[in-house]
Amino acid sequence: MMHLAAVRHLRRADPVLRRVIERVGPCRFGRITDHTHFHHLARAIAYQQLSSKAAATIFGRVVALCGAPLEPDAVLARTEKQLRAAGLSSQKSRYIRDLAVRTRAGSLPFDQVEFLSDDEVIAALTQVKGIGLWSAQMFLMFRLGRPDVLPVLDLGIRKGVQKAYGMRSLPSEKRLRKIAEPWSPHSTVACWYLWRSLDGPAS
Repeated sequence: MMHLAAVRHLRRADPVLRRVIERVGPCRFGRITDHTHFHHLARAIAYQQLSSKAAATIFGRVVALCGAPLEPDAVLARTEKQLRAAGLSSQKSRYIRDLAVRTRAGSLPFDQVEFLSDDEVIAALTQVKGIGLWSAQMFLMFRLGRPDVLPVLDLGIRKGVQKAYGMRSLPSEKRLRKIAEPWSPHSTVACWYLWRSLDGPAS
């Protein structure tokens, strides 16, 4: 299995990460495979800067308004005012409509995304208002299951590295990239372990 090979590599390549792996336990990283890529990204936009509970309530209203899974045509058939009435902010309403416009126009090649490189996926997604580098990297990791993604600006990863490596302050982007060199080509699983290390053993 992919995860077993990744864990074996990480344990050999980095003694510090080996201790993290031993504390956290078996790898349970998995892709999110339900619904469509469009639905997944619209959900990611809706969840930005909100608690999970509040975001789930709002997004549930959007889905009730437009249907599940969300589709570009259904979103564009609703006005921005209707989307706001479901609980989305004006900004997020515009972002999700922009995602819908670009998807319908074909500038987001979701039917070909599995064949694009990580950089090509990032370039395509970050055209959309409200989708930045971090959101695109999360899509690569958790939607596409790409094995070697390193979101160096993610606060959880930086905190996990600080804790694991006994640093007095959060690592810089340059320092983090240097530390992570031995993790390749399995940086995604390494990041999963660092996130989990902040929560305790996997359940």
